[in-house]
Amino acid sequence: MNIALILAGGSGSRTAQSVPKQFISIDEKPVIIYTLEAFQNHPEVDGIIVSCIDGWHDVLRGYASAAGIGKLRWVVDGGENGQASARNALLALETVCKEDDIIIIHDAVRPMISEKIITDCIAKAEKYGSGLSAIQCQETIMLTENGKCGHAGIDRNDIMHVQTPQAYRYGRVLWAHKEALKRGITNAVYTNTLMMELGEELYFSCGSNKNIKITTLEDIDIFKALYATKRDAWLKTKTVDV
Repeated sequence: MNIALILAGGSGSRTAQSVPKQFISIDEKPVIIYTLEAFQNHPEVDGIIVSCIDGWHDVLRGYASAAGIGKLRWVVDGGENGQASARNALLALETVCKEDDIIIIHDAVRPMISEKIITDCIAKAEKYGSGLSAIQCQETIMLTENGKCGHAGIDRNDIMHVQTPQAYRYGRVLWAHKEALKRGITNAVYTNTLMMELGEELYFSCGSNKNIKITTLEDIDIFKALYATKRDAWLKTKTVDV
């Protein structure tokens, strides 16, 4: 069984909007629904669990129902950070999932996720135990101690830019979150950083520069442009019988 775990517990303060960024409406559709549709439409995804910001559970269910997101089976409380939100969802699945089931953890605010990325993420997790959506770094990387200046660089060939989704076998990722709590690791940026602190070796899967994370208002503009391009490409490939 493959379960998508969607992280939607953040408030999105950097967008300075009156609603959390995952619920901002773009072209009359909330960001999170674009994301959920990708997993709803993927043939290998069996169910969806969302770790949702407090007070928005019913709103989420209403939007999902209207959009036909039938795979949404569970909505749980988000936590104080991404680590806690993921842990809450993983604990809620203890009576549902088996050790070798695959959990695909994804940000609600990465709505440009593609079928290809999800497929490869699952495949790598099935083969190696983990699959982290990632791309080779294309920028110049410099080390700095103060954010103002730097004097050394890092070879970009040695750097991978990790995104979500990240897929893991359920038994191992549940262990990692419980073990992290025991060791006082409570503010990992993503599950992969938590697992690296525990000494785990992780494997990369297919990523994309289009798989953007909506964090600022500028990101919304980028998403609109990317989505319009995607829609236009889809329309051009349709054929009409005459």
